[in-house]
Amino acid sequence: MLIQDRIRTIMKSGNYSASEFADKIGVKRSNLSHVLSGRNKPSLDFLVKVINAYPKVNASWLITGEAREETPVPSKNDVTPSKEEVQEDSVNHSKEIEKILIFYQDGTFDKYTPNQQ
Repeated sequence: MLIQDRIRTIMKSGNYSASEFADKIGVKRSNLSHVLSGRNKPSLDFLVKVINAYPKVNASWLITGEAREETPVPSKNDVTPSKEEVQEDSVNHSKEIEKILIFYQDGTFDKYTPNQQ
């Protein structure tokens, strides 16, 4: 299934005409027409607009045609600090570790808490 066919599937699921769909996602009608005809490939901005308008649509499916499990996006606090940041914190501050989180590629995680004495 081509990407324009996947876009048509989204349109059909909402029972939208091409002009209604273009208005809903916020693109020019001619832009949508060129994508649907296969004349142009959809831009990243176009795809982002579709995904924002239809948050239940799997982004991987829309782009590649293959649905993948969505993995949670790590927050700023979940990112592992660099060795320099760890050394800087240990030199400048005496902080106690509350918990350690390890995130795996399959979307699962382990949580470790140090023994409280």
